[in-house]
Formats: sequence, C-alpha cells, structure tokens
Amino acid sequence: MRLTARLYLCAVIAFFYLPIAVLVAMGFNQSPLYALPFTFSTTWYEALAGNAKLLKAGWNSLLIAGLTAVVATLLGTMAAVALSRRRFRGQTLLRLLLLPPIAIPWLITGTAMLVFFFWTGIGRGFHAIMIGHVALAIPYVVLVVGTGLAGVRSDLEEAAMSLGSTPLNAFALVTLPLLLPSILGAALFAFAVSLDQFVVSYFLATPGSSTLPVEIYSAIRKGFTPEINAICTILLAVSMAVFLLFAVFARPGAVRDRR
Repeated sequence: MRLTARLYLCAVIAFFYLPIAVLVAMGFNQSPLYALPFTFSTTWYEALAGNAKLLKAGWNSLLIAGLTAVVATLLGTMAAVALSRRRFRGQTLLRLLLLPPIAIPWLITGTAMLVFFFWTGIGRGFHAIMIGHVALAIPYVVLVVGTGLAGVRSDLEEAAMSLGSTPLNAFALVTLPLLLPSILGAALFAFAVSLDQFVVSYFLATPGSSTLPVEIYSAIRKGFTPEINAICTILLAVSMAVFLLFAVFARPGAVRDRR
C-alpha cells in the first residue's frame, strides 16, 4: 500500500513537471521541429535576442506582474487587517464578496472588465491590464494575509500600547514582523497570478502593451517556434529564483517565532 502511494505521488509529480522539462530541453534543441536525436544548441536563445516583439511582451509581463504584486499586496494587506481586527456593518458581506472573483470564470471577468472599462472611459492598454490584474490578485492576498493574521495574537499589540506605544507603532513593530512571511507569500501569489493571466490580458491589451501569454497565443496561431521555449525557460528561472528567495527569507522569521 505504501509503495502504491509513493508510485502514485511520483506519477502526479511527473505529470506536472515532465512537460516543463521537455519545454526547457527543446529550447536547447537545434531542430526547429523538435526532431530527435537531441542536438544541444543555443540557436533559439540567439534568435530570441533579436525578437524585439517577444522580448517586449516578456518585459511587459514581468513589469505588470511586479507592479501588481506591490499594489495588490499593499491594498490586500490593509483590507485583511481591517476585516480581521475591526468590526463594522457589512463585514460579513465583504468577506463573502471576496470569493466570487476567484470562482467566476476568467472569460466572464475579462468580458465584464472590457465592457466596464469602455463604458467608464478607461479603455484598453497597459493601465487597464494593471487594474484588471490587481483586481484579480487582491482576493488571493486578502485570504493569504488573513490566514496569517489568524495565527498572530492581537494581545501583543495591546501589550505594546499599554506600555505607551501608538496603535500604528504597535502594528509596525509587533504584528508586521510576525506577518511578514504571509505578506511575502501573498505577494508571490499575486505575482504568479498576474504573470500567468491570459484571458483578461487578451481582452484589455492593445498593440505594444500585450503580455507574454498573449504573444505566445498569437505565435501558436501563426506557427510555433522554439523561441517560445527559450523565453518561457527564462521566465521559469526568474520565477523559481523569486520563490527560492522567499523560502530563504521566510525561514529566519519562522525561527524567531519559535524562540
């Protein structure tokens, strides 16, 4: 039984990671048609260096994802603190309203945003994509940070205030350091949601402001080339580096908490 469970776990992991391994490997294959045997080459990375359209789309994706992570984490953290530490009319309704944006299909969300942005005069473009991605990421941030807040004792702030600290200083010096791993995790989640977002970006993008998922979709319709594998490998390396930095940074905070 234990052997079967291990084999099943290995099969699930292989199902998720084997396609990624093939994508990375084929980015270094000389053949444009993925022909075997495998011949190592950096041809497609050299071709990517001259593909200004694809590089700009990749830079747009990283820039939008980074800005989305910052803005959504800031707004979502403030919302999570208000929902967890304050009592006001309509609080339960606001908590419930956080769930539909996660559950509603992104096709419906993208269509609704497109219609709403045209109706209000916001239009399409880089700014519209930013607003859409932030709106999609905030519910995830609120849930992650709210879960972290549930494990932080509120009486620590009260003890600090009883010793003369202001509420803002008590939160910044007592609660915020304990909440930092959750905030970083929420920022990473928001970054990943934005970087992976296709539907909303497709509806709101204009020529010159499209993101990498939109450009990949367009490239597949016109004819797939291994340059896509190359830029996806670079973005994968960037994402893994961010995740590892978060893991290394979060561990000391866990050690301090245990002490």
